[in-house]
Amino acid sequence: MGKIIINEDRCKGCELCIDVCPYGLLKMSVEVNHFGYHIAQFVNGDKCTACKFCGMMCPDFAIDVYK
Repeated sequence: MGKIIINEDRCKGCELCIDVCPYGLLKMSVEVNHFGYHIAQFVNGDKCTACKFCGMMCPDFAIDVYK
């Protein structure tokens, strides 16, 4: 089982991580960070396999994946 940590200060809300997750474990939150961007949010963590696709796709290095 994996765990995803999203650095809210770095996330620009590009949604690339959401598109690449094979299990649909990320979604956009309704909250915004202090720059005014909607941020990605990790949901349904029981299905995460720590494949790291989301972290590799993030252009701002805002995602850390742990196993």
